[in-house]
Amino acid sequence: MSITLPPPTPSAPSSCLDRLGETTTLAISYLRVSTKEQAERGGREEGFSIPAQREANLRKARDLNAIVVEDFIDAGESARKADRPELMRMIEYVKTHQVAYCIVHKVDRLARNRADDVTIHLALKEAGVMLVSATENIDETPSGMLLHGIMSTIAEFYSRNLASEVSKGMSQKAATGGTNGKAPIGYLNVARRDDLGREVRTVEPDPDRAPLVRWAFEAYATGNYSSITLREELIDRGLTTPPSPKRPAKPPTLSTIQKMLTNPYYKGNVSFRGASYDGIHEPLVAPEGWYRVQAVATAHQTSGEKTQAHDHYLKGTLYCGQCGSRLMLTNAKSRRGVIYPYFICAGRHARRTNCDQKSMFVPDVEAAVEDYYRRIQIPAHVLTALRAQVTEKFDQLHAQAKQDRHVHVRERDELRGERTKLLQAHYAGAVPLDLLKTEQDRIARRLAFLDAQIEAGDNEYEQTKAHLDDCLALAGDMHAIYMSVDDSLRRIANQAFFEKITLTGEEDLHGHPGPPFDVFLNPDIHALALRREQDRAEGRTQTEDVEGLNNDLLVGPAGIEPTTSTV
Repeated sequence: MSITLPPPTPSAPSSCLDRLGETTTLAISYLRVSTKEQAERGGREEGFSIPAQREANLRKARDLNAIVVEDFIDAGESARKADRPELMRMIEYVKTHQVAYCIVHKVDRLARNRADDVTIHLALKEAGVMLVSATENIDETPSGMLLHGIMSTIAEFYSRNLASEVSKGMSQKAATGGTNGKAPIGYLNVARRDDLGREVRTVEPDPDRAPLVRWAFEAYATGNYSSITLREELIDRGLTTPPSPKRPAKPPTLSTIQKMLTNPYYKGNVSFRGASYDGIHEPLVAPEGWYRVQAVATAHQTSGEKTQAHDHYLKGTLYCGQCGSRLMLTNAKSRRGVIYPYFICAGRHARRTNCDQKSMFVPDVEAAVEDYYRRIQIPAHVLTALRAQVTEKFDQLHAQAKQDRHVHVRERDELRGERTKLLQAHYAGAVPLDLLKTEQDRIARRLAFLDAQIEAGDNEYEQTKAHLDDCLALAGDMHAIYMSVDDSLRRIANQAFFEKITLTGEEDLHGHPGPPFDVFLNPDIHALALRREQDRAEGRTQTEDVEGLNNDLLVGPAGIEPTTSTV
């Protein structure tokens, strides 16, 4: 490796040099430790290694009848790179000062590869400086030069071998589920002693930050937050980065939140060099929840939509019935200074479409939405029939799920065996790393799905059934609920009940319910439920004399379980 030196900057001799005679032998001392921790160990400003190296170099200087006039200290700098700040300053120093010796504690303090060692040694030699080791018999004699070359080669071998051993150890640790390096936000690196007194390093959930991380994944999965608004909410809830000896706790940056949402560590996986392994740490997020977050993040990147603060509780819900653009809020001021709010078509305003939708007075639109709630809420007799049909269909699905569970368990066991064989083949060199990662991702996704299906036991079915019953109750009392809440809760109600509401005029309004209300508010479903209720009352079977019976109307491909927990 060649060293690129900055242009020389001549400096005046120090006052120490002025006091010394020209016949005095002068020397400089170079000191280095590889990490910041070494430089601060024991709470000392220079740790323990730097003072020890300085003392050894001073003893060597006394043996040479020389005086050390300058120390050059690289604290926390690796010898694997040559562009260390104090090393570069030292080389510039010897060009402008008469120095006889450059004393180092060991050759490996100067460089740990042969090319850098040769380059640094030549730079010192051209300046008339002899390199001397305080602990090794290195000088300009042939035997000293031979030993210098041997020690430099040994230092390079040690550095490369150490890197290889460290990498091997990290690979093995990751393969057994351990965590390499600092755990991400929400976890703490913990060191304990086992029964034999051995130090055991592990990772545990941070009691202060782990609940906030869990909430962040749950909130983002609803689709109601962008990464920007999620960060703001987390900061309001008190999330900070863990403090360190160098940095105090502070609010997380946006990139920290974005990395957190995409880090598979939170669902129980550790990654190393592109491969993924099952971690032994406690997951903060269920696998299906993590994949749901990835889907939401992808959708946000595709659409470019940002969740922003709403100026009006209907903003973000209303769309133009002609061109499909959002309706935006604007204010018109009269000559007397009175402000009148209107909803206008964003497509027409930006001239992206040929829409001729007129502006709509906000109070009139508010009244139209209130009346729409009154018109679509489910009557009591329909609600009773619909509840009976939903419960019956749900029980059928539950019975089928029990049968499917055995199939899922068998497939899960097969996939786990396949994953084990895949890792064994990779260790044997039969499967390259890129193929290993692709196959691991495929197996992990399928296992996450299967685990979610298997764990859907009776308790979850009962909870979901109760949740659906709550949604039915809301649908049967929509108007009263909407009229009794404030503007902020009205916005939540609109987002819970509808994917969007389209307006062609102030009174021509049409809602597009979201799941599960798209099923509950469907007039065809109402008619089917009433007919089945009548058949049951008359003692007929459900399929007897019922034309056009179609369970798909009642439960579509996505099922009847709500996709949002907003309600």
